[in-house]
Amino acid sequence: MQATMDQMSVWMLISHASVLVKVVMLILVLSSVVSWYLIVRHGMLLRGQEQLWNRFLKNFRQQKDLKLLQQDYQQPAQQKGVVSIFQHGVDEYHQLIKDEQLTTSDVIDGVERRLLSSISEEEEKLQQNLTFLATVGSVSPYIGLFGTVWGIMNAFIGLSAVEQATLNTVAPGIAEALIATAIGLFAAIPAVVAYNRFSARADKLSSRYYGFANELQTRIYRLLGHTERTSR
Repeated sequence: MQATMDQMSVWMLISHASVLVKVVMLILVLSSVVSWYLIVRHGMLLRGQEQLWNRFLKNFRQQKDLKLLQQDYQQPAQQKGVVSIFQHGVDEYHQLIKDEQLTTSDVIDGVERRLLSSISEEEEKLQQNLTFLATVGSVSPYIGLFGTVWGIMNAFIGLSAVEQATLNTVAPGIAEALIATAIGLFAAIPAVVAYNRFSARADKLSSRYYGFANELQTRIYRLLGHTERTSR
């Protein structure tokens, strides 16, 4: 019963807040809803990329034939993350070796440029939506504070018409104003935590992508060396 009364009292305070404070609360609630949607969506994206990385790296190190490995990952739904980087690098390799005038160094340099370009594309996907979370995390407390200050100003202005100010007359107005700060913190804290966590995971994946690019270049270099010896 007490919990129900407290909940009703909160809604009552919100309903009695000024129009501007209500607008501030609405902005904060919408920001929180959007940020939670992005948190769930981006968390699923990162989890999928991490699982794909573990599966593909195992197959990459077991399968010695790059063409056969490419054939195992031809579905459009698979063209993401480390698989996309691999496909772009190997496609560039096959394209460059058709030009007999190119040296081994030229082929390796061309593959490296394509790999770096593909990694940059994947990094953009990993960083997508993180800017919004960072903005919500940094701005929401100040928006809530603005609503609180405005609400307290209105509360004190209302006291000017009262001959004798008591706690019963001051408390409701201040409580209405403080709710805006509470909602601002409710929106900001999960966004900040998610941003820091996702940024760390994205950086870790990016580091793995660069390491994989070096590993793929090494294998291609060995293939080129083997081809040159065979052709002699």
